[in-house]
Amino acid sequence: MLRLGRREFGAHEPVIMAIVNRTPDSFYDQGATFHDEPALARVEQAVADGAAIIDIGGVKAGPGEEVTAQEEARRTVGFVAAVRRRFPDVVISVDTWRAEVGEAVCEAGADVLNDAWGGVDPRLAEVAARYGAGLVCTHAGGAEPRTRPHRVTYDDVMADILRVTLGLAERAADLGVPRESIMIDPGHDFGKNTRHSLEATRRLGEMVDTGWPVLVSLSNKDFVGETLDRPVKERVVGTLATTAVSAWLGARVYRVHEVAETRQVLDMVSSIAGHRAPAVARRGLA
Repeated sequence: MLRLGRREFGAHEPVIMAIVNRTPDSFYDQGATFHDEPALARVEQAVADGAAIIDIGGVKAGPGEEVTAQEEARRTVGFVAAVRRRFPDVVISVDTWRAEVGEAVCEAGADVLNDAWGGVDPRLAEVAARYGAGLVCTHAGGAEPRTRPHRVTYDDVMADILRVTLGLAERAADLGVPRESIMIDPGHDFGKNTRHSLEATRRLGEMVDTGWPVLVSLSNKDFVGETLDRPVKERVVGTLATTAVSAWLGARVYRVHEVAETRQVLDMVSSIAGHRAPAVARRGLA
């Protein structure tokens, strides 16, 4: 059982986490949801399309203009409160590596802290424990926040992913974060080159076998673009292919931009696997 906020998700229930960037310079939408009105419209559409989690971020992952903790909080805290008022049952996640921001968004109603930078601030897990919030434990290869990998190497990338994410997950549980609310994330593109991210996908079953729910953040990332030689706006097909493979291997949570398309992929894989009945089954029965 995966328990996040007011929601519980069964073992074979894939969960969509919709990305809502509160940044003016996000790599994918270039600030389309920086302001409140379009951001709230995005949340409404994502929920209608099948997202159970809304992941709110106040700092883009890549290099760029400095964003202080105060500015990150300004971009996210009030919006978290607004989403909580309008959508009381949706799971609210905040993508941050800073404990002070985590504290503020949990006070405003966030249910999950999505630590994409691999525990660079160990106090963030303490915040999650204090508020009973969920926590995403990510492998980032030891990279500093908002830096790109350069000639990074691993003897065995999946062994390192397991070492780091399992260590972070067990530490979080020891601190008091509910075990049923902890997820592990291989961290595609974070501290990795394209071949590392492809291998992490190919061997995702090794993470699933640990018993911790696996979250994947694949949406329109550079490893997809480099694999297919496609710019950001032409990576949806590659992303959905990678999503299907990840679903077949047992990932539980999918952090995405394209919610409706991802929902169809996950439903199809779930039906092929025998976990979901077809929506309609008339063929050959007339």
